[in-house]
Amino acid sequence: MARMRSGSIVQSDGSCRLVFPVEKADIDLNGHVNNVVYVEWMQRAAVAHSDAVGGTRAMEANGGAWVARRHEIDYRRPAFLKDEIIALTWVADMGRARSLRKYAFYRSTDSALLASGRTDWVYLDRASQRPRSIPEEVRACFRIPDREPDPNRCC
Repeated sequence: MARMRSGSIVQSDGSCRLVFPVEKADIDLNGHVNNVVYVEWMQRAAVAHSDAVGGTRAMEANGGAWVARRHEIDYRRPAFLKDEIIALTWVADMGRARSLRKYAFYRSTDSALLASGRTDWVYLDRASQRPRSIPEEVRACFRIPDREPDPNRCC
């Protein structure tokens, strides 16, 4: 399982920055980070961001849960063993019961954009497992940037 090097940092634009060290278990037979590791990083970044802004606490207090409806990832360059990956994530849009979260992954040594992605999340009632409206208490935790971070520029 991918580990974070340090805690998450919520930035002034509402995005969240995390650092993931690339470890031996992340490397596939091609000698670079396996595709599945990026999905793990996306999940961990989303949870860390939600924890940092109080979204997890608000979700639990309201009997809700987030589930991923769809992940999309565009791979641009490979990451290798011992690279340090800077992950940037932000909530790009929030509808009635759905939220779009975006991600960008950079290599710390050269700021190269390695991958970008997005997840369509659905808010559920935990008891019924049915979609429900995102409560105002949960919405209030996330700032949707006026202007999205430029994924081509490292944080």
